Amino acid sequence: MKNNVVKNKSFDFAIRIVKLYQYLNNDKKEFILSKQLLRSGTSVGAMIREAEHAESKSDFIHKFAIAQKEANETVYWLELLKATDYLNEKEFENINNDAISILKLITSILKTSKNHLEAKKVSKLN
Repeated sequence: MKNNVVKNKSFDFAIRIVKLYQYLNNDKKEFILSKQLLRSGTSVGAMIREAEHAESKSDFIHKFAIAQKEANETVYWLELLKATDYLNEKEFENINNDAISILKLITSILKTSKNHLEAKKVSKLN
């Protein structure tokens, strides 16, 4: 079976998000921002999983576009948690780097997929 890097990274990232959510709830007594982070951070991998069984290339692109939005939103919540001192610099940098890495990977896959879809449309016209 082919190793799916984005699938594996997004799953590992979701685990880290769940653990960060637990830390924020239990140790920092933060319940609102952490819930938003949990929702968006775990949604990234869920959308990538959905894309695995997309009905078409357009559906695949749509699901990856949602994953991209969720990853970007997750970066926002991480930045806000750092700016409000719920996360220190070290805690923030570590998980934020992972979020940015996944966001870049998703963006690259999206660009490639859109280019392939467009090329396919052009070739059908010729």
